[in-house]
Amino acid sequence: MTRRARIALALTALVALALALAAWNVEPIVLWGMRPSEPFAAQRPPRPPDYRDDAAWTALPTRADSADEAPPDSPAIDPARAPADVFYVHPTSYVGPRWNAPVDDRSLNDATDAVATRIQASAFNACCAVYGPRYRQANGTAFLRPSADGDAAIELAYGDVRRAFRAFLARRGAERPFVLASHSQGTFLAERLLVDEVSRKPLRARLVAAYLVGGDVSAERLAARAPDLLPCRSSDDLGCVVAWNARRAGYAPSDMELASRDGLPRLCTNPLTWRDDGVAGPTSLHLGAVFLESDDRRPRRGFADARCVGGALVVERVGDIPRDAMSRVLDHAFGDGNLHPVEYQLFYMNLRANALRRVAAMVGAALP
Repeated sequence: MTRRARIALALTALVALALALAAWNVEPIVLWGMRPSEPFAAQRPPRPPDYRDDAAWTALPTRADSADEAPPDSPAIDPARAPADVFYVHPTSYVGPRWNAPVDDRSLNDATDAVATRIQASAFNACCAVYGPRYRQANGTAFLRPSADGDAAIELAYGDVRRAFRAFLARRGAERPFVLASHSQGTFLAERLLVDEVSRKPLRARLVAAYLVGGDVSAERLAARAPDLLPCRSSDDLGCVVAWNARRAGYAPSDMELASRDGLPRLCTNPLTWRDDGVAGPTSLHLGAVFLESDDRRPRRGFADARCVGGALVVERVGDIPRDAMSRVLDHAFGDGNLHPVEYQLFYMNLRANALRRVAAMVGAALP
């Protein structure tokens, strides 16, 4: 072997070792990369969104956007004919050094539209006109490592979402039925919104259901703070709350696990049975996983099973999930067996059909 070949081989080995170490330690690396470089008080907050401006929304029924996408043979309803609306609060799409993300960053907004609105909010476009605000989302470490600075960042994000919800009501008319939908950070904010703006108010009668996925929703906490908002216990209950956190069997929590606020058990609604008990949902009930971010957008029927166990939606049987290289890094950071990044996609068609069913029950008419 020549000297040049030995050097090339050594460099290849060093690169492989570095990549292996990075993969092994990806959780602390990701957390380190996300951590803000200075206290909340030292950072000037980004400019607040103006919800009168269409640019402050990731989804609106009055324009074409990523929430309009739909799988083959399951078209979106014409928003002008939709009997209900959905207010969708997107998950964290910002990875950067600020406590709160700007809403006028084009690349960040493009990422939000592609990796959140398109693959999540679109699940509701068969039943509803879709609204989704941009907001000054809190740095992800605020939820993974609670702190006073993180709480301040969350408060700022929540203030935006609350203003956006009031703008949503003004745009659509408060008398129309509506669905509340969210994921991850969005669920943390949407749960609070539900308590503050809907519970024990006239608007409560117009709530079709709240789909609060991938968060820290507790039935006990809801009962204490919003006793009129019960967990959904059938596929056509109205004015109720759906929640789940999907994990493979045998999952061990990682450093990227969302911190529990009070240690209360999490609500788990099985999206195959629409019950909050431990009754298994077999793959025969699975209407289709949909990965609009992949080349194959067709629903994959019978793709997964599901059972609620100890507050988690445990998936024992699941097909091959299409993920690109960066998504696989994210999956590794969340931990082997944590299905948090694909909690909507895995049960997309069940969610789509259920939203249709509940809206039809609300308005008293069959929908296509």
